[in-house]
Amino acid sequence: MEQTKSFVTMNHFRKKPHVFVIVVLGLAVIYFFFPVWWLVVAATKSNSGLFFGSGGSMWFDKKFAFFENISQLSSYGDGIYWRWIGNSFLYAMIGGLLSTIICVMAGYGFAKFRFRGRNTYFSIVLGALMIPSTALVIPTFILMSNVGIVNTVWAVILPSLLNPFGVYLMRIYCTESLPDEMIEAARVDGAGELRTFFQVSLPIMTPAVTTVGLLSTVGCWNNFFLPQVVLTNQSLFPITVGLTQWQVKSQAGAASEQIWNLVTSGSFLSVIPMVLAFLFLQRYWVGGLTAGSVKS
Repeated sequence: MEQTKSFVTMNHFRKKPHVFVIVVLGLAVIYFFFPVWWLVVAATKSNSGLFFGSGGSMWFDKKFAFFENISQLSSYGDGIYWRWIGNSFLYAMIGGLLSTIICVMAGYGFAKFRFRGRNTYFSIVLGALMIPSTALVIPTFILMSNVGIVNTVWAVILPSLLNPFGVYLMRIYCTESLPDEMIEAARVDGAGELRTFFQVSLPIMTPAVTTVGLLSTVGCWNNFFLPQVVLTNQSLFPITVGLTQWQVKSQAGAASEQIWNLVTSGSFLSVIPMVLAFLFLQRYWVGGLTAGSVKS
């Protein structure tokens, strides 16, 4: 009987595939929403509320301590938390911007210019995608040490400029969405390569540029392993490394200082900039998808 009911249910989903898709997507949304909800709730609790709160781990405590936590964040360690946030903005903005520029130029060059060894060079870029970024941290540290820039902001920014996936994405987009006829027409009209790129090609590439920019910026913002290896000066830490130091400090034992409330509220504040970036830049993905399109 139970097998018959299961069979009928599966047939129902097969006859209405959109129902199955909606159910799966709904479950996925719930699954991914739970950690975010926990972080929002945990950011409003004190240390005692995190472990012994009346509402449990997934609901608010009687004492709403969010603003108190923010006040402690600003005073703890002479306000080092906001220094870490500023460092993350510095690494993400400079690293993300320069990485995007390099990816756009490289992808456009691979897609629209013919030169000797183009496919070989692009195969090397694709091969770099197969190498885990963590496997490159130690060689990068040795290189930075030989150059003499360990424990500086450049030790974090320079390695983040290389984004093989961004180059791959830009080449695919330029190949598929940027007609060669438009570029040739601009050249015939007397436009130079720079003018053709900035006035003809770049507006059409807006969705891909925005995507690569967001991915590069988020990658720099979330960068953890490399800064932890190349930085020893606490004032240069990004927020990812700084919060980890607080977490390790809280886990050291009963004799150590317990600042779990600062870890949770600090983590909550640290994700807000990236969420806002996705929300405000989303319109470029949608609005620019058909920009500059032509009929063949």
